[in-house]
Amino acid sequence: MDMKSQTFNHGLTWEESYGYSQALVVGDVVYVSGQLSHDAEGNFVGAGDFERQITTTFENLDKILKQVGATRNQIVEDTVLVRNLHEHFDKVSAAHKRYFGEHRPASTTVGIVGLAFPDQLVEIKVTIRLDAHK
Repeated sequence: MDMKSQTFNHGLTWEESYGYSQALVVGDVVYVSGQLSHDAEGNFVGAGDFERQITTTFENLDKILKQVGATRNQIVEDTVLVRNLHEHFDKVSAAHKRYFGEHRPASTTVGIVGLAFPDQLVEIKVTIRLDAHK
């Protein structure tokens, strides 16, 4: 079976230089690349400020949701990568709960040593089902 796909991006230089898409839609499934804290021009935002980084990261995820015509309730799975997880676990848990509200996707939080930007503390990737209830 030949399944059509569609890609979505933020329009950042590193999307082309790294050779990836922010989101890939295949059928009713959207695979979203790890989102991070950056502004519209691709400048990293929130060095040293975990709360600002996770808030901006979720805002960037919302931009992808809008592009693909989905809602937060259609996210079926997320993976949260966190530097210094033990230091930030309560903050990431609270932000995750605020973002999803009553919706409960399958979720994995992983402590890691480093991410793409030296000051980056968090990155979030998700899987969306477009055929799930909005």
